[in-house]
Amino acid sequence: MKATPCEFMMWNGLPVIRREIAESMIQDYKLNQKQAAEKLGVTPAAISQYISGKRGKVKIIDEKLLKEINISAKKIIEQGESAVIGETCRICKIMRKSGLFSFYCDMCTLIKK
Repeated sequence: MKATPCEFMMWNGLPVIRREIAESMIQDYKLNQKQAAEKLGVTPAAISQYISGKRGKVKIIDEKLLKEINISAKKIIEQGESAVIGETCRICKIMRKSGLFSFYCDMCTLIKK
């Protein structure tokens, strides 16, 4: 059985989203890895894997999407863990709508419209 778009994004998109948000927190907002982990509700080891490229290997280069990720990082820093789910879903929707993962998943092209 084929994975649903949400399952596909959970396994493939979520690590990319988390990595990009963590990188923004560290580079743009000067948090350390432990602080970024606390804000995202993940372990410092997970942040280390995102930063080293072991998780979330797809690199986002779209400037509009990176700007939205930066906004999400700021909201999560300001509002804490309560903002993580909403901001992650917001970025996921933007990514699906843009078709970023459509070349990986036939069903993602259905959501693109």
